[in-house]
Amino acid sequence: MLTSTYIHIPRIGSTIEHRIWSCGIRTWSEFAEHQDEIPISDAKKTTILAGIDESMQRLIARDARFFAESLPKSEHWRAYRDFKDKIAFVDIETTGLSPNYAHMTVVGIYDGKSAKTYVRGIDLDEIVDAFAKYDFLVTYNGARFDLPFIKREYPEIEFDQLHTDLMYPLRRIGYAGGLKAIEQMLGIKRSEDTTGITGFDAVRLWHEYERGSADALELLLKYNREDIVNLETIIELTHPRFVEGAFSGGTAVGAR
Repeated sequence: MLTSTYIHIPRIGSTIEHRIWSCGIRTWSEFAEHQDEIPISDAKKTTILAGIDESMQRLIARDARFFAESLPKSEHWRAYRDFKDKIAFVDIETTGLSPNYAHMTVVGIYDGKSAKTYVRGIDLDEIVDAFAKYDFLVTYNGARFDLPFIKREYPEIEFDQLHTDLMYPLRRIGYAGGLKAIEQMLGIKRSEDTTGITGFDAVRLWHEYERGSADALELLLKYNREDIVNLETIIELTHPRFVEGAFSGGTAVGAR
């Protein structure tokens, strides 16, 4: 989808982008080959061609930060396929809902191959170096919850990567609710041990761990690992629908 995108080019908005798509032109290479068929001004074509040239160079150079800055935040999902080799699916556990009075207990990061959970009082500080490795972050409600919590405790983390908070593109295609509700809608099953566990239970498990229960921590970490692994399953199942919605003008096609 990234190589079908034009709205990251300066002075090119969604109206021009959809006009290009409506001509049957989807990719940057097709634009260059068929620009005479597109009903936009020569000045716009010149701007777009220059933007395509720079974008191709940036993509070849794996410059994720360029696209993170130039794409609207709501459209970062378009770069998912192109930067999934350095991706982090992220979820945190906390002692409450606000970083003003609560703190993180666990940070889970899954790179598509292996999951790592960082625990307060053990190795949580290692997330500073861990996040620097990734070009693309995927969360659920992370823009309002996970990343502000992390930033509050670790302000040195830049978070200048591409970031897709799945809650928002999922709403566009008709899926709304919490992460567990989305999983159920998509037919994603949890293990018997973690089925029914909620964020409030995660707080309880942490307090049980603080009182000496190693089993409580083990269950909490299993719950967190399933959160981050399931984020990949969700985006893999729904990304084609994000693309469909973009090409059709952003109209939600409804959960089915």
